[in-house]
Amino acid sequence: MSVQNGSQRPPRMEDVAKRAGVAIGTVSHVLNHPHKVRPDTLERVRSAIDELGFVPDRRARALAAGTSSVIGFVVVDLSNSFFLDMARGAEQEAQKHGMNVLLANSDVQAEKELVYMHLFDEERVAGILLAPLPTNADDVLSAGRWGRDVVVLNTVPGETDACCVTANNELGGYLAARHLIDTGRRALAFVGGPFSLSPVSDRFRGVERAVAESNGHVSLTTIKTANVQEVDGRKAGRQIAALDPGELPDGIVAAADLVALGIVQAFRTDGGPRVPADVSVIGYDNNRAAWDSDVPLSTVAQPGEEMGRAATRLLLEEIRSPGEHRHQRLHLEPTLIVRQSSTR
Repeated sequence: MSVQNGSQRPPRMEDVAKRAGVAIGTVSHVLNHPHKVRPDTLERVRSAIDELGFVPDRRARALAAGTSSVIGFVVVDLSNSFFLDMARGAEQEAQKHGMNVLLANSDVQAEKELVYMHLFDEERVAGILLAPLPTNADDVLSAGRWGRDVVVLNTVPGETDACCVTANNELGGYLAARHLIDTGRRALAFVGGPFSLSPVSDRFRGVERAVAESNGHVSLTTIKTANVQEVDGRKAGRQIAALDPGELPDGIVAAADLVALGIVQAFRTDGGPRVPADVSVIGYDNNRAAWDSDVPLSTVAQPGEEMGRAATRLLLEEIRSPGEHRHQRLHLEPTLIVRQSSTR
């Protein structure tokens, strides 16, 4: 039961101390170092906290101590399970070090990225993890003299010096194309865009490398899309389905699983080639939204959870040992996952 004084102000530490019959310092120890408090006193203070409904002002404590137990994480798109995996990994690593992660979804909006960055900075979180729009990383990092350490995920900052953790997208594109070639496909198409996004252009370079290794035995066409959503895949799928039979690809590497899913949907509804009998399709990201496709999608899985853990380790190292810390750029390897969409 919450008990407040006549002015209806929230209960304070001195109210808890008075109710429990202890000094304010003892209440502070109960909140921060309970192992230093005798069990009977610990129980008495905690009972007073419950009775009064006292809630510690953690921000005020952080300001007084110059520290915080919270890490802010600005994520570009929580509808993509890849970023959920990042957040899960960050939370797991943070909790191992007695920290918590506060998540903010910028929803693919550059303006919201800045709003949340300023919010976390003003709230004096311990540090910030940033998974931004790939084209916006440098703008965000240079937009303010952030008072927090920042580690970037899923893109490499250009001019700004900061730690970053990415997946090796060039290798992922290579693995996807190499898989299709190894299963006998000889007319490949890469579907995705915009190429101004470094993950998309990196994946395309990997596909090009795999095709180049065939010494002319495998062809490659490119179908650019406005984005990497289902609607982009459906539009591309209808475009492919309308091609003359002799121009149809027999293997498609999509820049993202949602694009691959849209392609498969368009083929089914618009009378396009059969998947995988006529054309193999492989996506990218291992997005949960594509797992339940009518034809389970082959994909390249990004190490989202490990990226979140690695970025959190770098951030905590920078926070706790600023004099010894050196910025790092980590590139983690993706994994090929073969499902029905690419196997005849």
